[in-house]
Amino acid sequence: MSNEKQREADICEWYERYGDAILKYILVMIQDYQQAEDLTQETFLKAYRFYDSFKHQSSRKTWLFSVARNTTIDYVRRRKPLQLIKELLLISRKDEAPLPEELVLIKENVLDIYQVLGKMKPKYKEVIILRKIKGFTIRETAEILDWSEGKVRTTLFRAMSELQTRLIKEGFLNEKTI
Repeated sequence: MSNEKQREADICEWYERYGDAILKYILVMIQDYQQAEDLTQETFLKAYRFYDSFKHQSSRKTWLFSVARNTTIDYVRRRKPLQLIKELLLISRKDEAPLPEELVLIKENVLDIYQVLGKMKPKYKEVIILRKIKGFTIRETAEILDWSEGKVRTTLFRAMSELQTRLIKEGFLNEKTI
């Protein structure tokens, strides 16, 4: 298979495997579905264009998320003063489906968290999204954000503390239940 054909096959496979996750990640960042779709396409076009720069020092997934992150940041910078990140939580329990009343409560809690995350520093939002929502490891998060693992740990700790404080301050959490 020629290099060009291999590149095309790899990008198609990566799109099938990671396209939805990248779309959701970008959507969380910009809160505009159509624009998130465009930026997802742009991410994979850049991955195609810069395919040879992927040195396999990280996984394909973390490399693609880094490309998506940089593409989104470039878009946000061009579109100032858009908010950098808002939250879209997709909560699912693997053991059993939530009951209808639990779904209502989950939806209300998610909206509360969105509201509070929208007021946090961009770097806090990013690290919470990548670690707690998308489930990336510390190492993967560090690669995506181009930070040290120590910075990811420290920033995540501070971000989660701030999130908890804000949720309590705004009445979404009770101090006694923590």
